[in-house]
Amino acid sequence: MISAIPPGSQSLLDIGAGDGSRAERIAGAAGIRELTLLEPSAEMRRHWAAGVTSWPIRAEKLNEARGEFDVITCLWNVLGHIFPASNRIEVLRQSARLLSPQGKVFVDVNHRYNAAHYGVVRTLARVLYDRVFPSESNGDVKVAWDVAGARCTTSGHVFTGREFRRMAEAAGLAIEKRYLIDYASGEQRRWSFQGNLLYVLVALR
Repeated sequence: MISAIPPGSQSLLDIGAGDGSRAERIAGAAGIRELTLLEPSAEMRRHWAAGVTSWPIRAEKLNEARGEFDVITCLWNVLGHIFPASNRIEVLRQSARLLSPQGKVFVDVNHRYNAAHYGVVRTLARVLYDRVFPSESNGDVKVAWDVAGARCTTSGHVFTGREFRRMAEAAGLAIEKRYLIDYASGEQRRWSFQGNLLYVLVALR
């Protein structure tokens, strides 16, 4: 991802920045000095380094934001935590608006047909269900895990490649490059059923 950042980029906006460490590493490696972090969680923002610009809002409020950025990141399936689907398109549309003329947007999403992670049987069942009963809500999932003996649950959305292409086009963004990433190892994969989806996007001017 760092190698795809346009040379000379000076500003980066990270949507859903969490504790800020990921964006700080990317900006540092790319020589980017102006770092803006968007994160609604006060607990996460408490970990941010001094000197970053704070946007303490949800991604859905990007229409109220002003600025121009050479790099915009929206990583770790942040889009999958935005509902409904029209709001996801709007977040991408606002990202295109905030992008500098030569800038790029980097978005990754959980791939609904990632058989390497979800298993062959479950993935084939998803493909069949999507064919017979096509719906935007087919990708809505419930996730649960144990943390220090407590059961934590959340809702999310997992995407197909076709679904994301439609979203990007509706938002005024073109796909420059797509990578398939195995989240367990960080390695790039060749086939779509082997990983999650990382996109490099540019604005349609």
